[in-house]
Amino acid sequence: MRVPPLSGQLFGVSLISLWYASNIGVLLLNKYLLSNYGFKYPIFLTLCHMMACSILSYIAMSWMKVVPLQTVRSKVQFMKITSLGLIFCLSVVGGNISLKYLPVSFNQAIGSTTPFFTAIFAYLMTLKKETWLTYMALVPVITGVMIASGGEPSFHLFGFIMCISATAARALKSVLQGVLLSSDAEKLNSMNLLMYMAPVAVGFLLPASIIMEENVLGITIQLAREDSSIVWLLLFNSVLAYLVNLTNFLVTKHTSELTLQVLGNAKGAVAVVISIMIFKNPVSITGMLGYSLTVIGVILYSEAKKRSKRDI
Repeated sequence: MRVPPLSGQLFGVSLISLWYASNIGVLLLNKYLLSNYGFKYPIFLTLCHMMACSILSYIAMSWMKVVPLQTVRSKVQFMKITSLGLIFCLSVVGGNISLKYLPVSFNQAIGSTTPFFTAIFAYLMTLKKETWLTYMALVPVITGVMIASGGEPSFHLFGFIMCISATAARALKSVLQGVLLSSDAEKLNSMNLLMYMAPVAVGFLLPASIIMEENVLGITIQLAREDSSIVWLLLFNSVLAYLVNLTNFLVTKHTSELTLQVLGNAKGAVAVVISIMIFKNPVSITGMLGYSLTVIGVILYSEAKKRSKRDI
């Protein structure tokens, strides 16, 4: 086995560090803005994220050549991307709304159930069956969330529903992406897909924010006049939202699938610990045991999936 040069190792460590920082940073900053700061406009916040993703994706690919620019080849492909953009939009909005009501630790516990919803949608839409071992690994995932819900001091039903909906939408988008963009002619890498989905999301979010978050632009301008830090917080938050997608793509490209799974599981646990330290939200032993069981279930699910692919 050839040891990569020091520069390659430093690049890998830096990339993973940036991936962690952007993922955890945007999550914590969303929570701060929506709960602690009092900026109670999750749809507008998501709109800012999507605008940044649209603009920065275009700059990264058209000017900086981070990845090759892929084109939309037909109206049918565009309609498929639009459908994915709507679901992607719903998943991000639902996640941001949930952060108004739930602590980050509980939000992450619910988000860990993504494999459960992915397995369900994969079966319903493609009749794809997993091995019995893979399905068994999902039992502790769901059991853990049920235990964590019962032991969560800050449980909020609406926030819980929004978080579950966001997690299900994220899984549905993943499955649909494989179904709708399955041909070689239609496949797009995640960064090109984001560049095309983000403007679609903006198109859905703009009227939704105007209708559902009355005078949000005027209120934001007034807040900026009183405290200019809100402008910098929104800008920084939006750039972080793009970095989440960019670094996720780069980490996927430069590491193995197994490494990505391990890092992802650890990232959730790190986010929980940091959020508890920063926001001081109350936690119970029951809740932490439930979350731990969920993480163990996700790890078992990943191992079962890896084994089933090896056996094919």
